[in-house]
Amino acid sequence: MIPPRAILLVQCPDRPGIVAAISSFLFRHGANIIDFDQHTSEDEGGVYFTRLEFQTDRLDLPLDDLEHAFDLDVARPFSMEWRLARATDRKRIAILVSKHDHALLEVLWTWKRGDLRADVVTVVSNHPDLRAEVESFGVPFAHVPNGRDVRREAEGRMAEVLGAAGADVVVLARYMQIVSADFVARWPNRMINIHHSFLPAFAGADPYRQAYDRGVKIVGATAHYVTAELDAGPIIEQDVGRVSHRHSVEDLKRLGRDLERRVLARAVRWHCEDRVIVHGNKTVVFD
Repeated sequence: MIPPRAILLVQCPDRPGIVAAISSFLFRHGANIIDFDQHTSEDEGGVYFTRLEFQTDRLDLPLDDLEHAFDLDVARPFSMEWRLARATDRKRIAILVSKHDHALLEVLWTWKRGDLRADVVTVVSNHPDLRAEVESFGVPFAHVPNGRDVRREAEGRMAEVLGAAGADVVVLARYMQIVSADFVARWPNRMINIHHSFLPAFAGADPYRQAYDRGVKIVGATAHYVTAELDAGPIIEQDVGRVSHRHSVEDLKRLGRDLERRVLARAVRWHCEDRVIVHGNKTVVFD
């Protein structure tokens, strides 16, 4: 039987003694560190990031009390932003989708195979087309029509559905509607979008047509956290595929769909495994 584990994510101003403070604190309380990764950025005079996993079966106090002690003994003296998660905790994912099914199905397949440390609790769409496919996975489906003229009412209804499902992560799997700043603010750094372009290039509508018109030699896909500014949130994952003068716009779209589904699935998995730290408009992603 695998011993229970916890995951600690930290970012703070870089200075000597951080690693010693964290590791000695955990040692004193009976934790066994089994994975430890770190990165130091030179931005703003140096920012330290770390992700570590430790076994909790021999702790000398409950994990909630350990959190409190860590805050007092380590986090505050080093001005840390941090969070602690149990490895057994499963995030609750809601997926927003329109008519394109490839990104949605990749997330559902990843979850159904047991490769996602999360539960997909609901799918919401502004079209009814994908109901049967979603419900075949045993996932509730809600049809909430949306558009510029009904956006406020639609987002109110969507928030009700997501709230009732207990969703703490929202995945936009080619949801072809603008989401308002108020809606985004309900899930800060917990709303993930797949953009069918290698951002920051070709933001906005119809990026494959834009790419074709520019004669690009690669196309890509970008998974990022959603912010109030369109297609400008912190990037989690990207990938590209090569194209040539022989490719049509439709060829680019077919290649792009394959990139989109894989990039989104990776980003969602990394978020659910607590591998991502957001720093300003960037991310640090620990593998």
